[in-house]
Order: sequence, then structure tokens, then C-alpha cells
Amino acid sequence: MNVDKAMEKLKEEGYKYTDKRMDMLQLFKDESRYLAAKDVLEALKDKYKGLSFDTIYRNLSLFSDLGILETTELAGEKKFRFTCSTDHHHHHLICLECGKTRHIDECPMDVSPVSAEGFAVTGHKFEVYGYCNECQES
Repeated sequence: MNVDKAMEKLKEEGYKYTDKRMDMLQLFKDESRYLAAKDVLEALKDKYKGLSFDTIYRNLSLFSDLGILETTELAGEKKFRFTCSTDHHHHHLICLECGKTRHIDECPMDVSPVSAEGFAVTGHKFEVYGYCNECQES
């Protein structure tokens, strides 16, 4: 996903173009990592005086509902990042320090006995948490 595609998706779904939305999406493009709502608020507070946490969170939830952002929970806090632009099935390594992610192409569900248990899987998510090389050196 990129900013232009995200704004196009908003328009297709009947949502207005706003500078705040554009700036929020640009932040995710520039950061290229998971961000919490408080990170977005901190980044935009000087440009948009009176910007509320509720406004940020409502827009992040909207972006997530529309498939523009994907979410995860780290240390009990919901975090967001642009949805991957790759079409193939994959999972993520996520750095707990900086939030950067890397793709894992192997899927543990390929060897999982879940379907043998009579359970019809409709989706799954697999994330591995740790520290990237840069954060290990700090």
C-alpha cells in the first residue's frame, strides 16, 4: 500500500480527502514501521493544533477497517502500519525496539495438524518478536 492508493481507497469508499488523513498516511509511508496512535499524535500535534487522540484513533481504525493499515499488539498497545504490498502469503518478524518488520515466507500452518482436528481454518496471523541487528547493537 502507498499513500496514493490509500487515498484512492478512501475516496472509493465515500470518505473525504483531508490534509490530516493525507499527513497521517504520509507518516506511515515515511516511518515504514508499526506506530501507535500516540506516535501519530506526537508527529502531527505541531501542525494541527488541538488534534485529539480520538480523531487519530478513529482514523487509524477506519484505515484498518478498509485494509489500508494492518494492526498488531505490542506490549499491550495497538499499533498500525501500512498493509504489505506483496501479494504472496507471508508473516512478520517485528523488532520490539524500533518497530521495523521483515517478511517471513515460511508459514507454520503448512505443517500444522489443525485441519486434522476437524477445525476449518478461515485465517491466521503469525508474528515473531525480537530485536533487529541495529537495535541489538545499541
